[in-house]
Amino acid sequence: MADYVCYDVTVTTITPVHIGSGRELLHAYDYVVRDRRTWRINEDALLDAQNVDDPRLAEQLARSRPAELLKPGDFREGSPFFRYVLLGQPRSVGEGAQLREQLKDAFDRPYLPGSTLKGALRTALGWYTWGERKLQPETRQLNRDRRFAAQQYEQTLFGKDPNHDLLRALQVSDSEPIGVDRLMVANAQVINRQGKLQAPIEMEAIRPESAFRLTIKIDRQLFSRWAQQRGLQLRGEELLERLPQIVGNYARQHCSREATWFKNVQGGTRIAQFYQQLAQTNTGSKNFLIALGWGTGWENKTFGTRLLASREFMQRILQDYRLSRGKQRNNEGQAIAFPTSRRVFVGVTEDAQGGRKETVQAAPGWCLVEMSLRQQS
Repeated sequence: MADYVCYDVTVTTITPVHIGSGRELLHAYDYVVRDRRTWRINEDALLDAQNVDDPRLAEQLARSRPAELLKPGDFREGSPFFRYVLLGQPRSVGEGAQLREQLKDAFDRPYLPGSTLKGALRTALGWYTWGERKLQPETRQLNRDRRFAAQQYEQTLFGKDPNHDLLRALQVSDSEPIGVDRLMVANAQVINRQGKLQAPIEMEAIRPESAFRLTIKIDRQLFSRWAQQRGLQLRGEELLERLPQIVGNYARQHCSREATWFKNVQGGTRIAQFYQQLAQTNTGSKNFLIALGWGTGWENKTFGTRLLASREFMQRILQDYRLSRGKQRNNEGQAIAFPTSRRVFVGVTEDAQGGRKETVQAAPGWCLVEMSLRQQS
């Protein structure tokens, strides 16, 4: 038996995906909007082009925003004063407007971190294994620090410590970078059960139909007699061998629940139909759907519906971890409906009178993962 099973993997975006760098870009300093496109300023090149030998000009430059140094003729293909240009523009271009930056490499090329994909795989595997072991949500199992709230459950599901964690055997590489032309500006908002849109956020995002290529390896040695003799043997090799089926089933069930939620939301018909289509998609034995990055929701970052099985448990964690600002209105004995809102990407249209209308366009982060077994040489 080979020490490794290696897969060549393609992750193709279905809806916009935002994986943040942690930085907020500032309008007129980091970017400028023109002709319905967003231009990322190359500040170093812009400053180098100025005549700083003149003391008066140097003083003026120190007080100027980078955007004020640009001329109309600078907005052209190949201009050295811009690092890249994005399709679309943020809904807000006023003073102090910000744009969340997409994670990229040193050459401004976006890529998919292996940790992002592996984290989503871990959530799906945990959700599945919870059901297989018939665990129950119990507050005594929780860590008081919300950052490590599920630590005891994770140890039960995956292993007692990092050396014995099942996902030690799952190695997910960073993807190869893709072109900056695959970036766009995405405008997002929170939508509640009444269909009200609020809390707007603007961000760079990966465009739909963008393909990332990476590798996934399963280290079989960690399940072998060799590992057992060294006290390192892991449990759950069969789960990793069935990864596409387990994650695919998790995604389909999640999509069915989301389709039901959006059906009852004013303005949510388009996304309800999208989720219904995903839930009915037959991806094949080595492929699966998955939600990655920002905006994919509480359920995709936790054990989700496994926790909703206990009303008392949910009431406790909503209070202790301050997960909900509003009061739960469910009748006694009914399951708590949480979360009460979703994040969505919106489109903005203008009517003949200049009025703006925002419509729900897409759910964040959905991708198709295709795995191809690499033949051992």
